[in-house]
Amino acid sequence: QVTIAKWPPRGTRGKFKVDGGSDKFTFSTSLVAVQCITNALFARVGLQISGKPSSEIASYWYFILSLTYIGAMVASNKALLFINYPEQVLGKSCKPIPVMILGALIAGKKYSLVKYLSVLLIVFGIVLFMLFKKSRDHSFKANFGFGELLLLLSLLADGITGAMQDRMRARVNIGGYEMMYNTNIFSSILLLILVSFGDGIEFISFCSRHPSVFWYVLAFCITSGIGQSFIFACISEFGPLTCALITTTRKFFTILFSVLFFSNRLVTEQWIGVFLVFAGLFADAFFGKKKTPIPK
Repeated sequence: QVTIAKWPPRGTRGKFKVDGGSDKFTFSTSLVAVQCITNALFARVGLQISGKPSSEIASYWYFILSLTYIGAMVASNKALLFINYPEQVLGKSCKPIPVMILGALIAGKKYSLVKYLSVLLIVFGIVLFMLFKKSRDHSFKANFGFGELLLLLSLLADGITGAMQDRMRARVNIGGYEMMYNTNIFSSILLLILVSFGDGIEFISFCSRHPSVFWYVLAFCITSGIGQSFIFACISEFGPLTCALITTTRKFFTILFSVLFFSNRLVTEQWIGVFLVFAGLFADAFFGKKKTPIPK
């Protein structure tokens, strides 16, 4: 968790010294390509260990899924070239909203009013909590630029990805490792084609000039593979919206426990955010668990 939180921003925004000058890492597409290849290897090992038979699902589903999957990751990583990491985390905290809305529009999922309200409470509470943390630290700037646009595109791609996963789960009983493997294999092929005409050679050249970046990339890919194993297992068992809520609230509780552990004072607005998150979680746990069928 510390590795994921600290190293990708260092790798994607860091400046490396070269003959008295500096050399900045700007190869987010190549980084995502290496990440997808590593994820596919982790998933392949998981498939071999689990021994679960493959489901019968057309390849074009994975092709479409890989496009939105790549789009979400590339846009999110590219955004780090224009905004800082806390702003990216703040923006991605809204992920459950497009996952829920596009799941209803594209996948035909039907959520109760309580479910909508609980998700909105959780997301708004997390945004409020982190927004005032950034304002207090004087590191948040309320403006809209190219980095914020990339974040919006990433959230849109996240929503479409979730909707596609919901449709696939409705058609067949698909395992987490199977979905993870096929999604990352298709993504790896597309990305390798893309970087071969893009920054692939420059990425390799950069790594040769700065061998230390290899360890950042390695740590990023390993932690990504481990994390995605749990994420896809969660998507397979409970659905993409539940997974989005878990990953989003995990960030919130990490910050909250860190603040409480180190005896840092929360401002009034942050306590309101904490109350909203717990209210949303409580409402979802006790009143928002009605299951609805997804049209096949």
